[in-house]
Amino acid sequence: MVVRSELSDAEVDRVFRALADATRRDIVRRTLAGEASISELAASYDMSFAAVQKHVAVLEGAGLVVKRSHGRERIVRGNPDAIRRAQALLDSYEQIWRARIDRLDAVLAEGD
Repeated sequence: MVVRSELSDAEVDRVFRALADATRRDIVRRTLAGEASISELAASYDMSFAAVQKHVAVLEGAGLVVKRSHGRERIVRGNPDAIRRAQALLDSYEQIWRARIDRLDAVLAEGD
């Protein structure tokens, strides 16, 4: 069964690849709670500023965060719309599996 979503296959791949990393998931969580500069984000992790920049770039490429300039700083905020679209896709998969489980339950009940 094919699941249709607002996201293309390439977008789905980018979103879930980006979310596969714990640091990136944490950056998304933090930036959904409030904006943060890349410098502020980098201070929270045991990695270089450049590594955090790369994580943010992956998230931005997946549409999970949005970056804007504020003077010399780059401010990052989470994109709740992208999270909602990914959630809608996961919800559609859940509906498929719930329907399959319901059908299996019905078949098993007939056998009693």
